[in-house]
Parts: sequence; structure tokens; C-alpha cells
Amino acid sequence: MIEHLQNALKEKRSAFLPKRPTLLLDLLQVGLAEEPYHNPSSDAAGLKALFPLTFDRPLLRAVVNRVPKAAKPLRVGVFFSGGQAAGGHNVIAGLYDALKLLHDKSTLIGFLDGPGGVVAGRSRELNAEELHRYRNQGGFDLIGSGRTKIETEEQLQAAHAHVQKLELDGLVVIGGDDSNTNAAVLAEYFQKVGCKTRVIGVPKTIDGDLKNAMVATSFGFDTACKVYAEIIGNIARDALSAQKYYHFIRLMGRSASHIALECALATQPNYTLIGEEVSQEKRTLKQITDEIADLICHRAELGKNFGVILVPEGLIEFIPEMGVLIGELNQILAAQAGASIETVMAKLTPASLACFKTLPEVIQKQLLLNRDPHGNVQVSLIETEKLLIETVSQELAQRAKSGKYKGKFAAQNHFLGYEGRAAFPSNFDCHYCTTLGFIAALLIHHERSGYMCFVEGLTGAPASWRVGALPLTALMRVEMRKGKEKPVIQKGLVDLKGPAFTHFKKQAQKWMLEDNYCFPGPIQFFGDPDLTERIPLTLLLEQG
Repeated sequence: MIEHLQNALKEKRSAFLPKRPTLLLDLLQVGLAEEPYHNPSSDAAGLKALFPLTFDRPLLRAVVNRVPKAAKPLRVGVFFSGGQAAGGHNVIAGLYDALKLLHDKSTLIGFLDGPGGVVAGRSRELNAEELHRYRNQGGFDLIGSGRTKIETEEQLQAAHAHVQKLELDGLVVIGGDDSNTNAAVLAEYFQKVGCKTRVIGVPKTIDGDLKNAMVATSFGFDTACKVYAEIIGNIARDALSAQKYYHFIRLMGRSASHIALECALATQPNYTLIGEEVSQEKRTLKQITDEIADLICHRAELGKNFGVILVPEGLIEFIPEMGVLIGELNQILAAQAGASIETVMAKLTPASLACFKTLPEVIQKQLLLNRDPHGNVQVSLIETEKLLIETVSQELAQRAKSGKYKGKFAAQNHFLGYEGRAAFPSNFDCHYCTTLGFIAALLIHHERSGYMCFVEGLTGAPASWRVGALPLTALMRVEMRKGKEKPVIQKGLVDLKGPAFTHFKKQAQKWMLEDNYCFPGPIQFFGDPDLTERIPLTLLLEQG
């Protein structure tokens, strides 16, 4: 009895049937129409030299095919890459279903533990019974994930050998910008060596920064934001009840503030920092501190010594002087990993050294922690919310001495990270991910390689969604990684002129002093479609 109750939601979700576009109900009747599409980056010439075989490919749109393409049994590999995002299992389930619809003798093979599984040849065949247990479930635990960068000649040769041995017609990469850069490199290499394996990318990241003219949102973003918004709403209700704490809440989002913006729209906190705005306005840490202190002083005059403040995880890199400092630290530590604080300080420029010295010792140490696989500081390990609590506390203390502040300041810090990555996916993410899996199968059926799947019309019912694929090289530019220039897929930042941010700015001033908190509650899976079929608010504003 207890076990049944414990697994009731899991079993109900496994039985849920995601919807997909009407066009994809019969894949044998679907063709691909081509449109010219060029990389707008100033690095286009250099990228063409790096990807001579896969650069400048056309954009593809799924259309009804007057002359159906005959299907044959397909053998396809798939792997997860990078951090978890809700809905990943639905991509695999959708891919499996589509392959079987194309030909019942098709086979799906999962590579274990991410890209490293392709290089090492760790894989196993996936079957219908096993996949049923993972449909509409969170996490990546079906086959695991990893962050291996496939870039050396030895890695590429090993990956080629393993897909050749398995006789794969296609390889589906489920990941973010760096993972899909892997996909682009593999697609180019496989074509260069005459390998038949087609490589297709699927846009995944809860950060929402895998976003462009055709990819409206990455999967997992909606679920993560709904999980975080529930927690923020709960904290806001607690703040309104106790009326004695300022809650500084740091949210996931290393390179973009999409999560912070979405959660702000969903919960209406008193103050939300958007990293892109900070960067554009070249705000210093001192200016940000003063802005928050001003807010706290104004609220104190109203008898309010409490509030909710949202901080994007990557804020510290958007602050100009901090961004310069971190860039210098990345280069120093790329050449000398594990260097002491004294050694690092001796190599900083005068301006960055002065900035470094103003930081609390705990933040200094966090900035020197081991880098990520791409040579960058791990911003998730930098407790920016604690840094702001410290600087704001010092500023308020100075104002109190001069009689400019008479309130009481007590702060609580929170970091919402892993809580949102592996939750039960929202209905939106279930529909979306299943559709992405079908698109990947369709592309391999039509022998296309070096593409990322996309879905248009996401504000409408899934049956009306339009689908297609974008060439991976059209999304790329050259960035500095570990002190060297590398081709990478460009991150999509918050559009400060876009309708979502514009709407936020119109409302944010009112939220500062009025307590207009919203309490979204948990994700709803069953019942009223107004609750169960909700899409991200930023997507709704951006696409009407």
C-alpha cells in the first residue's frame, strides 16, 4: 500500500500521452523543404574554413511529401550531454517511437555517460519495456550524461570507429551549446572520412540560453522555472508572514538571465537583477549595492524590513570590472592551475588587482577554484548572493551611522540550482521533447546531418506546431576557451529590447515597494488546461 502511494505519480506520468504536431503523425508522408540560411556572425569566413563540408547548409522545414520516401530499418545512437534538463527521456522515447513508426525493425542504441560513451564505445540497445518506465520522468538516469569535449583527433577517430562498428545511420546529441558544438564537429568529421552516420542536435538547457531566431526555447527551461517559481513564491509568502528577513535568492543561469526573468514574471519579487542590463549599463558592484540599499531604505520608511531579491547565477561576470577580473583569472589559471592567491595577485593588472582586493576572502577563494571543462570559472560555486548581502550590510551600516537608515536588516541566502534540473517535466516539456525526438528521426530518415531540431508556433496547441531543422554551423562563432580560440554555438542572451524584458521593466518599479508577490504553487499535471498546459511567460510575451 505504501509503495503504491509512493509511486502513484510516477506511474500516472508514465501513462501520460504527450501530443505532437499533426504533420508528424505519419512520418512517411513528411518531406523537407529547403531555404537559404547563412551564419550572420562576423566569424563566418573562419568558421567556413573550420567546417568546409557542413557550412552554409540550407534551413529545413517539414512539409507534406507528395512522393513518400521509402523507409528502411535504421540504427540510431543517442546520448545525453551536460547537465540534466527535464524532458530528456521524452526526447529518447519520441525518437524510439518515430524510428519504429518509420520501420518496425529499426534499432535505438544509447551511449552511456554522455559523449565519453561514444569515445569509449560504452553503449546498449534500448527497448520499449524499459523506455515505458522513463516516459515523462525527470533526470537523465536512463543512460547517464557527461561533459567530455570531443575535439582531439584521437577522440574523433575513436568515435568514428564505434559508430562504424555499430553500423549507425544516425547519432542524436541531446545537449546545450557546447554539446551541440560537439555535434557540429562530429558531423564535419564523419563526412570528411566518408562515414554514413548522420549527426543531429537537440536543444537542451534549463538556462534558456540555447535560443535564436528559430529555436524559441530549449527544453527543460519551462519545468525548471516552474519549480523555482514555486519555491520563490513559498519564500515570498514566508517573508510576507514573518516580515523580518530579506531573502537573496540566486538562480541558475551562468551566461544569461532568462531564468531570473521568467521567475520574476511568475512571482513578482521586490527586486530582480538582470545580468544583461547590468552589463549594458556598465553598473559597478558599488552601484548595484547602492541600488539595493536604496530599496531597503525606502521600504524601511514604509515600516517594511523584509523583501525578496532575485540574483542570476552569472551576475558576477556581467559586472564590467568583475568580468575583466574573471577573464584575467581564467587565463592565469589556464597556464598555471592551482596557483596560490599571492601568485595570482602578482599577475593581475592594476585595475583587476584593485577589484580583487575589495572582495571578501571567501569570494576570492571561490574565484580561484578549479575551472570547468572549458577553462572558465564555475560561477555556480561563487556565492554572489552572499557577496551582495555582505556589501549591502556594510552600506546600510554606514547609512545608519549617519542617520540615513533606521530600519532593521536581516538577510537569508538561498541558491536554487539542482532542484529544478531533474523534476517531473511539465506537460509543455513532455509535448515539446517528444516532438524533438520525432524531428531527429525524420532528419536521419532523410539522411541529413549537422542540424539542430526546432519547433515553431509553441504558443499554440501542439497539433498546430510547425517543425524543422537549422544547420548547426549557422549558430556558431569563435570564442576564447582555455586561452585559445574555439568554434562554439553562440549563447542567446536576454533581449533588452524584447517584449518580455520590456513588460518586466514596466512592472518592476511597482513591485519594489508594493508587495505584489505571486504564489504559482507546484507544477500541475492533471485537470484544467489553463493550469496543466501553461507555457513559459517569457515565451508567451515574445511570441504573443
